[in-house]
Amino acid sequence: MAVSLLEREVSDLCLGKPALRSLSISATVGHALSVLKRFGDNYISVWNCDHRHLPDADKTDAGFEECRCVGKVCMVDIICFLCKEENLSNPGTALQAPVSVLIPKVPGLIRHLEPNASLVEAMDLILEGAQNLVIPLESGTTNSRKKLLQITLSNSTLHNNREYCWLTQEDIIRYLLNSIGLFSPTPVNPINSLNIIDTQNILAVHYDDPASLALPFIAQSLEMQTSVAIVDTDGKLIGEISPFTLNSCGEDVAAAIATLSAGDLMAYIDCGGRPEDLIQLVKERLQERNLEQALELMEEDSGISSGASFSSSYSSSSDEEFGVGRGGRLGGYSARLVRRSEAIVCYPWSSLVAVMIQALAHRVSYVWVVEDDGTLAGIVTFAGMMKVFRERLRSMA
Repeated sequence: MAVSLLEREVSDLCLGKPALRSLSISATVGHALSVLKRFGDNYISVWNCDHRHLPDADKTDAGFEECRCVGKVCMVDIICFLCKEENLSNPGTALQAPVSVLIPKVPGLIRHLEPNASLVEAMDLILEGAQNLVIPLESGTTNSRKKLLQITLSNSTLHNNREYCWLTQEDIIRYLLNSIGLFSPTPVNPINSLNIIDTQNILAVHYDDPASLALPFIAQSLEMQTSVAIVDTDGKLIGEISPFTLNSCGEDVAAAIATLSAGDLMAYIDCGGRPEDLIQLVKERLQERNLEQALELMEEDSGISSGASFSSSYSSSSDEEFGVGRGGRLGGYSARLVRRSEAIVCYPWSSLVAVMIQALAHRVSYVWVVEDDGTLAGIVTFAGMMKVFRERLRSMA
């Protein structure tokens, strides 16, 4: 069985995955925003080719053979970009900037991998720093010429006469969970015995801090695939500002980040809806700063609505019930539009498998680690979990 797992190809993890929608590197930020809103994707891939300029029918496809995915963009990238002072004062101009300004200048975040590559190869690339692996879909290689001529920039899925999909950390962790028995007894060990609690890379701000102070952390957490913790003066975890939550918001959140406290921002982005008093507060502060265009952007965003107030509760994991902890609850939120701003937590003595299930159930790639009194102690990530399984697979080889 272990040998079979070692020989698994990444194509096995791609079955049923949709083809990547894409943008050309020559597109604008505004175009990326339009595509994200139109299709509801969490991310859109960015490629170095431009399918708006197709060759004549008598030309070959040679010009497309160097198509490469060079990055990905999401709503959080756009929100962080619009939060810059010069862009907040003139968002219309900012949206005309090339989409390349949103792509991190960090090499290796996106890696291409052939479908016959092994699961172990995929794990190694992620442990080297890759966020997403771009895998060709084997069913998308036929009839490509005709299909290519019919597509547009906003819904292009073909490159090099092939379709591609993402392979993510979540995909691999979910796959490993389905084979968890092969790794016994490691999965039932407490996480504090596996050296995977990260105490160094904690991004945190205080509840009363201006949300703008969290902006660099938000961008960093997106890159690290974690989140920004909100703590009180005693270092106890109150909630979080998660890129996952922000990704389901509209561009009006840029105005909220520029004007609200970290605690108020949690309430603003909560899936229950925008509290009316905070909407009014953001508008007043934008007017005080003469940010009229940002105010217009906020009022034009159809995503604004009033709703339920903020709750600072958090969910926790326990070994007994795989995710239902003391006073917490296992939310099972979907990946889009209903993710709350509450923090997902576990304890140092929680088992690895409990934390895996907790993260997968909430569709996040990390779980905060807290002490019994709620003090923030660290964070466990999918990458940390994957390192444990990679070492076990290495010992099986």
